[in-house]
Amino acid sequence: MTQDEVWAAVARARATFVDLVAGLDPAAWERPSLCAGWRVHDVAAHLTLAPTATYGALVRGLVRGRGSFDRTMDLLTREAGTRPRDDVVAALRATVTSRHLAPGTVPRVALVDALVHTQDVAVALGAPVPAPPVAAREAAERVWAVSFPFRARRRLAGFRLVADDVPWHRGDGQQVTGSMTALLLLLTGRPAALAHLDGDGAHVLARSLAPHDREELP
Repeated sequence: MTQDEVWAAVARARATFVDLVAGLDPAAWERPSLCAGWRVHDVAAHLTLAPTATYGALVRGLVRGRGSFDRTMDLLTREAGTRPRDDVVAALRATVTSRHLAPGTVPRVALVDALVHTQDVAVALGAPVPAPPVAAREAAERVWAVSFPFRARRRLAGFRLVADDVPWHRGDGQQVTGSMTALLLLLTGRPAALAHLDGDGAHVLARSLAPHDREELP
């Protein structure tokens, strides 16, 4: 995908997320997402942060988070999650087509963020919204190529990941087969993906990773 195509995919993913959460009742906003410790409300608030982030805000957050990226994201997200639902939805709508990047990131990071966090809410609520396979493949390539923050190649060493809806495979070893949506969730540390994967490798992962893995926050 070209950079313009990536940004177009980001906009579509963000619009899908807004449509998903805007119609939820207050109780659904309080339900847990796939991100450990974050409600649906928190995930929605989190997605308003990157399109408006500044270097100064990030530095101040890292100081408060004592240098930990995960702790900083958790802190900033929980604070943003105190905003009223209507304010969060309005902020999400305002940033659908934004090309502003959080410091130190690239457009494909924004794509990962939008696609994965949509699943964090949709899967948790039992309202599947499959990611567009080509966009999910682009996001998966980014996650596979860069170790931070998901460490996918290290965590999934010894497994061959194969998509069944678009041409894509990575890794070597016991095979894990599924949609690009499910594989993207696996790559980003979401054990909920295991229920939607097949192959000898998927069965091994279900036994060995699910009890010990944790949902990634960022």
